[in-house]
Amino acid sequence: MSGKDGRNIVITGGAGFVGSHAAEYYAGKGWNVIALDNLSRPPVRGFGINTKTYNWNYLKGMENIRLVRGSVLQQKTVDELVSEADAVIHTAGQVAVTTSLEDPAGDFNTNVRGTFNVLEACRKSGNNVSVVFCSTNKVYGENVNSIPVKSSGLRYSFSDSRYSKGIPESFPVDSCKHSPYGASKLSADIYVQEYGKTYDLRTACCRMSCIYGDRQFGSEDQGWVAHFVISALLGRKLTIYGDGKQVRDVLYVDDLVRAYDSFIESKIPSGVFNIGGGHRNTMSLLELLGLLEKRLKSRIEPDYGDWRNSDQKVYVSDISLAARKLKWKPGVGVEQGVYRLLDWASKTLRVPA
Repeated sequence: MSGKDGRNIVITGGAGFVGSHAAEYYAGKGWNVIALDNLSRPPVRGFGINTKTYNWNYLKGMENIRLVRGSVLQQKTVDELVSEADAVIHTAGQVAVTTSLEDPAGDFNTNVRGTFNVLEACRKSGNNVSVVFCSTNKVYGENVNSIPVKSSGLRYSFSDSRYSKGIPESFPVDSCKHSPYGASKLSADIYVQEYGKTYDLRTACCRMSCIYGDRQFGSEDQGWVAHFVISALLGRKLTIYGDGKQVRDVLYVDDLVRAYDSFIESKIPSGVFNIGGGHRNTMSLLELLGLLEKRLKSRIEPDYGDWRNSDQKVYVSDISLAARKLKWKPGVGVEQGVYRLLDWASKTLRVPA
């Protein structure tokens, strides 16, 4: 395997939703791509395909991509793969709040120990490795809920004008509840920052908002946009927890990978960046249902349940810093992105006649 570009990149969690898109992107640029994955993600049932290996099989045979089955918890494996790397995108992780509540030890090992292993491999390589860490907006915890919100139509919004563009990277992360998942990701986030400062690694903590797109299999626990889109397409019952006016900023996966690349190709030493749709690309649960009803030309009648633990009425990322420093902004709008995901699902999944 030898790419035209000649540079080498390791993508952990390379058979996941985000990781597989990053692998495809860099292979297309001519990089030599190593996609590391242990294929441990739980399968999502009822799609008529094996969701666990779908993206792994999608990448098979692609030029410039080498698939390696292994775990970020295997230090020797990670060391060997990273030894020749020019860049690492660390997407591997435990991604569900519910799972972290049920198995906090597993969540800690994967998210904290796994990230530490990747950082150590980069440090020991002696290369000037660019490290992109897939962090999360959950690092801000329930401090976000201290911001007053107002209700209007089908959505909530922040009523404090200081957050008209969303939550900035300077927003406090201390003295609040996070969930074990939020705590493990925040711990890893801080380690990534520290390795940038202490060992002069080029590190980017990308605190991601709601990422969605093709080849994503959502569930109630993670990937809500895809979960809603696919459930509506297949005629399955949906449950909304709360009143459905909850708002998130959403970002199409192609735009996310461009943000990673903007950092890797830049000369910025290190940084912490909110990467999401920002205030121009927001959507409530009810608004998403409206988009789907418009496209599918059918009424969607969800069930309603109690508000879930740690849910936020509003979360919107302020992406001004990424726009300014990385010269990056989202290119795919909400309606365009939702319909692209819907078109992919229509062609891929078993849709009832």
